[in-house]
Amino acid sequence: MSTFLYRLGKSAYTKPWYFIVSWIAILGIVLTVLGINGIHVTSDMKIEGTESQKVLDQLTAELPEASGGQASIVFTAPKGESLDTPERLASISEAVNEVYKLEYVINPIELAAQAGASMSDAAAAQGNQSAQGEAATGSTQEAAGELPPYGPMMVDGVPVPGVMIASDSSVALFQFQFTVQQMSLPEWVPDSVIDAVMTVEKTGITALPSDSLSTKPAIGSTEAIGIAVAAVVLFMTLGSVVAAGLPLLTALIGVGVSVGGAFAFSNVFHMTDLTPVLALMVGLAVGIDYSLFIVNRQRRMILEQGLSAREAASRAVGTAGSAVFFAGLTVIIALCGMVVIGIGFLSAMALVAALAVLANVLVALTLLPALLGLVGERICSAKARTKSSSQTNKNSNGFAHRWVTGVVKGRWVIVVAVIVILGAAAVPAAKMEMGIPSGATANFDTTARQSYDAISDGFGEGFNGPLLLVAEPQDSSGAITMETLGGLVQELQQHENVSVVTPMGVNKTGDMAIISLIPKTGPTDKETKDLVQELRANDSSMAQSHDVKIGVTGFTAINIDMSSKLAEVFPLYVVIIVILSIIILLLVFRSIIVPVKATVGFLLSILATFGITTAVFQWGWVHDLFGFDTGGPLLSFMPIMVTGILYGLAMDYQVFLVSSMRESYVHGHHGKESVIHGYDQASRVVVAAAIIMVSVFAGFIFAHDIMIKQIGFALAIGILIDAFFVRMALVPAVMAIFGDKAWWLPKWLDRLLPNLDVEGDKLLAQLKAQEGAADIKANPRKAH
Repeated sequence: MSTFLYRLGKSAYTKPWYFIVSWIAILGIVLTVLGINGIHVTSDMKIEGTESQKVLDQLTAELPEASGGQASIVFTAPKGESLDTPERLASISEAVNEVYKLEYVINPIELAAQAGASMSDAAAAQGNQSAQGEAATGSTQEAAGELPPYGPMMVDGVPVPGVMIASDSSVALFQFQFTVQQMSLPEWVPDSVIDAVMTVEKTGITALPSDSLSTKPAIGSTEAIGIAVAAVVLFMTLGSVVAAGLPLLTALIGVGVSVGGAFAFSNVFHMTDLTPVLALMVGLAVGIDYSLFIVNRQRRMILEQGLSAREAASRAVGTAGSAVFFAGLTVIIALCGMVVIGIGFLSAMALVAALAVLANVLVALTLLPALLGLVGERICSAKARTKSSSQTNKNSNGFAHRWVTGVVKGRWVIVVAVIVILGAAAVPAAKMEMGIPSGATANFDTTARQSYDAISDGFGEGFNGPLLLVAEPQDSSGAITMETLGGLVQELQQHENVSVVTPMGVNKTGDMAIISLIPKTGPTDKETKDLVQELRANDSSMAQSHDVKIGVTGFTAINIDMSSKLAEVFPLYVVIIVILSIIILLLVFRSIIVPVKATVGFLLSILATFGITTAVFQWGWVHDLFGFDTGGPLLSFMPIMVTGILYGLAMDYQVFLVSSMRESYVHGHHGKESVIHGYDQASRVVVAAAIIMVSVFAGFIFAHDIMIKQIGFALAIGILIDAFFVRMALVPAVMAIFGDKAWWLPKWLDRLLPNLDVEGDKLLAQLKAQEGAADIKANPRKAH
């Protein structure tokens, strides 16, 4: 591998424009296809096979009009005033009618007719949720001496379909349904809905769209902060603007090709709106780091060995490039491992992120040496050459040398301290709760949060997460009669955690009833999850007494199922990661102890990462520092995604650091000396790479979207922990404990494993032999 990469690097350096023009052409093709196909992203994160998705698919097939997504608008009066004035009521009614006229928005009267409803109650025929709920449950509530603090909004004695108003008339809730799920809506539909309802503001009313109508995650200016910090670190590490600029340029080109390519072909596969953001995060981080490793190795060879820029670049691609190749391969394999789980949207996210890594590996191995060929000897300034030649034994006096010497001396203390610290940080992970962030966790100054709070205060928190129930007879040949439906609705209403039950009708074949149910508790509350599980139970007294089976769907139920499914497959993915880790590191380092040590260190890192992320985003610790107001559940797919990415990136540092120690061992250093010498050679660039990666990920923490915040924070804190606690402290301590035994490998296994030559020993031996042969040819007497 190293010999092939050496030749590739030399070819790119010698004929740079062939490679530069090729990459420009690739980028041009990507941009052309993108311009033709356009961008097609969705917020759909469905998981096939879950109970809620099965019900939704059934509704889509049997009654597509009832399977669309739900949304809501809250109308609030100025403080101390009321909505109950003729002008304001008329304004709300007019806005509601305009919404019902929009394409993709269902008129409730038409829905009831298409559903084949035959209920005698006029409100039920209209599909008005509030009136239906009162018609179905009013007698029960009156008998209990309770009346709901809301009712249908009336204009000239006629209820406005889909609108409820609080008893004090300070707030009204408009709930409506789309013909398709929100993630399948054209972008103009939510905008048109918002434009229609905003007309009420002329009468002093405030219209607050729900979280389901909010805009999709976007990349903002805060991400540029991480790139700026990366530029400063690159300059400090490499010592010149030219050398520092190359990793940034190559990373941007790699990201442009990969993310642009994903966008260009987004019309042929399912890509969520978070997918390109994640690919951008990972692509920038690894792209900068991989180019940094190669440029730094080239400069070291020039300054320390006196090689020409051409030869140094070729050898850097052959040696550091080999480590880049296997480090990138590790990240790619870790990401592609998510495909085994079988969750569509997660697989797409992982594959696009893997594409970003692959593109940056190829850019680092081909475009970077071509650019180095254009720069030539200017990669090292005269000042840097003079400074290097005047310094001797600089490593022995540096901070890195003093640090690793201290770690080796106190190795047992370091091992215990790291385990205790990371173990303590991991404790909150035991209380980690999964979910999809909603309006309840949005910042106070957002319309999504204001809408959520207004609904909770005026109607109850459960109105933020209605459930859609589908009742079918237990016997496939049976039917749902109006009497069965009425009895079921009444029993549902008597449940202690049910606020409103709305019978929406029976389909034309009479074997499916559709019911809207609003819990008393919020969408992410444990009580709501328990209610969903209870409703689905076929052996429940409710299902048996009415001889029906109940399916539950809706945004809340979908989120509950998604979180449960992802929590279920997470241990499987961790097992996959552990097995991959041991196999890959066994091949790379030809050692038993190194892979086991690296895997244990990674598990400590990931547990501590989840613990700290839970404390910050779920418990709300130091939330002001990170720009959010309220803690809440962690993004349901975040643990799997972060585990895959962190594993790959952690192995990057493992490869670069430990391969340097192995190189030192192979070249004659033994025991603690090989650990210290290898650490001296690699620690500076690994620390710089870690700081760059943390900076890039940290730039996303201050994005507006809470999901991007959580992913950015988890990746940033995970790299920080793994690089500085595990790789910079635990690894040299453990390596010093084992000494030369760390490289032990059974002879039978040594014969079976291929020699990947990550350290470039074969390459260097071959080059030395070639140099010797050339020297003898020039001076024949040396042959004797």
